[in-house]
Amino acid sequence: MKKFFSYIALVFLVSCGTGAHQGNKKPLYEVLTQQSDGGARIRFFEFLTETREIKMLQNDPKLRRKIKPEDLSACNFVVLNMGEKETTGYTIQVDQVSETQDSIVITIKDVPPASQLLPEKDIYYTPFTVVKINSKKPIRFN
Repeated sequence: MKKFFSYIALVFLVSCGTGAHQGNKKPLYEVLTQQSDGGARIRFFEFLTETREIKMLQNDPKLRRKIKPEDLSACNFVVLNMGEKETTGYTIQVDQVSETQDSIVITIKDVPPASQLLPEKDIYYTPFTVVKINSKKPIRFN
C-alpha cells in the first residue's frame, strides 16, 4: 500500500511539471543604455546589423557585459542620436517596438528635461540610446 501511494505521489509531481519553458521567451527589444551625453552632434539613427559593427559596441565598458556572443548573429542594434541640446536632461526614448511579418517597427519620442534649465554658454549635450532588437528582420521607424 505504501508503494502505491508513493507511486501516485510521484506521478502527480511529474505531471505538475511545466514541460517546455514557454515563459523564457526573450522580449522583442531591450534598451541597453540611455545617456544624456556622449552621442553624435547631429540627429540620426544608426542600424548595426553586421557582426563587425556590433563588435564595436562591445568596446564600450557600459555595453560590454550586455552583449553576448550569440547576439552577434541573432540580434540587430540601433543607436538613436538626439543631436546637440543646450541643456542637460533631454532623453531619446523607445516608445514602442512592434513586429510585422517582414520587419520591426520602432516608434521613438524625444523627452525634454523635467524642468526648464537655462542654456549653458558654449556647452552642448548629445543624448543617445542604444537598443538591442532580438530579431534580424529589417528595421524601420514609424
